[in-house]
Amino acid sequence: MSIHLTPAAHARVRHYLEVEPGTIGLRFGVKRTGCSGWGYVVDMAREARGDDAVFEQDGVAIRVDPDSLPLVDGTEIDFVKQGLGEQFVFRNPNMKGECGCGESFTTADVAAL
Repeated sequence: MSIHLTPAAHARVRHYLEVEPGTIGLRFGVKRTGCSGWGYVVDMAREARGDDAVFEQDGVAIRVDPDSLPLVDGTEIDFVKQGLGEQFVFRNPNMKGECGCGESFTTADVAAL
């Protein structure tokens, strides 16, 4: 099981860790949303949860709750800048489709969680 940050995403998360006191890493997971089923949730982690899976990458902790882990296992998180916008981008091997607007995605096991 793993979650991987590209160099650009790693630099961005490290920046957030430096400027936001009390953060201990990146919290990554999913929630039910949109027309396809799952949407990504990304935030700075401010507390450790006992049931988190923790992936350590060059001093950055990525924390994933146990319900989200099967849906995001193997995901590569990137950070891209296009024009005036910037965002995290996810390359998730579990994704089998996504809605037209890109807000949500489906997996082979839509009934999970």
